[in-house]
Amino acid sequence: MTGGEGLGLDEVLRAAEDAAPGESVDVVARNLEKRFSARDVSFLFVDLVGREAVRLPRAGTTGRARDETEQIALSGSVYDRVLRSQRLHQEDDGEGGCRLVAPVTNRGDCIGVLDLSVPHADDTVREAVAQAAHALAYIVVTDRRFTDLYHWGRRTTAVSLAAEIQHQLLPSASCCEGDRFTLAGGLAPADDVGGDTYDYALDEDVLHLSITDAMGHDTASALLATLTVNALRGARRAGHGLRDQAYAAHRALTDHARGMTTGQLLRVQLGTGACQLVNAGHPWPLRLRGGRVEELTVKVNLPFGASPHVTYDVQRFRLEPGDRLVLITDGMHDRAAAAVDLPALIHATRDEHPREVVRALTEAVHDACGGVPAR
Repeated sequence: MTGGEGLGLDEVLRAAEDAAPGESVDVVARNLEKRFSARDVSFLFVDLVGREAVRLPRAGTTGRARDETEQIALSGSVYDRVLRSQRLHQEDDGEGGCRLVAPVTNRGDCIGVLDLSVPHADDTVREAVAQAAHALAYIVVTDRRFTDLYHWGRRTTAVSLAAEIQHQLLPSASCCEGDRFTLAGGLAPADDVGGDTYDYALDEDVLHLSITDAMGHDTASALLATLTVNALRGARRAGHGLRDQAYAAHRALTDHARGMTTGQLLRVQLGTGACQLVNAGHPWPLRLRGGRVEELTVKVNLPFGASPHVTYDVQRFRLEPGDRLVLITDGMHDRAAAAVDLPALIHATRDEHPREVVRALTEAVHDACGGVPAR
């Protein structure tokens, strides 16, 4: 490697593991500085709302203080272009060298970007920086279990108690790419949400999905959502099928709370596309197939917790290669949000990555509601 004196990526990962969780990102920076004479190496998060990039200060600097973090608007920025394209960007740095910006992404989950300058950038340097950014994604995913650094770094606005609860219920990654599927989810507004949640898990050749909407507002709906999601997860992890998962969520609400939660549970056999679905009072899914968007008019059962005696039906359909299935909560239909033509927008973004579809849908609803979506 050009300027290749120093550690390789396997040693970088080991060194990051030996460092304190809040300092492991700096291991990658020091490695690039040593190998390629890199300077101004920094890592930037995508914030919780998805509208700003937040530069993480190096360990031991005064800029580590939360109120001194640099925030950069994503819209129209080089960081936004890199995150959307998932390609390394190169430009002159204005000081006779090259600036490189690389996506920091793990299995399709956009965590942020790596930004640095080097004296020159040939194919070897560009490939090494791209690999370092990929390694950094694994480091952050691992170390955010042990420190709040990677959580507060994403917060550019105050987060309500209800939103704090809701985000802890969500999967740790909003996007997941597999060899036969790509999945992306989103929650908006991110800083003050009601009872909406989504969840997924991959079990060998089966993808499990759920989307739920606890009725009410603020912490009351967040607590209903907590009961619902954990009842569903417990039943799923015990190996129960969709019907038993639905009844588990229903019993959790009737036994421990007063309130209802709508939901949609899916089980997708990845090898064949065979799907099982339970709909508990939830909006119908939208399917894009062959350029046509249509609602799947499935049978709708009562919400979880609606009454002591309910019946949940497992319905079956099949997804074909190339299909796109979109699950929404009723917040996408409420009040001003109803002005958004969801089928038209899904069709218009048919060639985009699912991450971009989620972004387009949530931004359209956000704009239609004047920045205050219904909860």
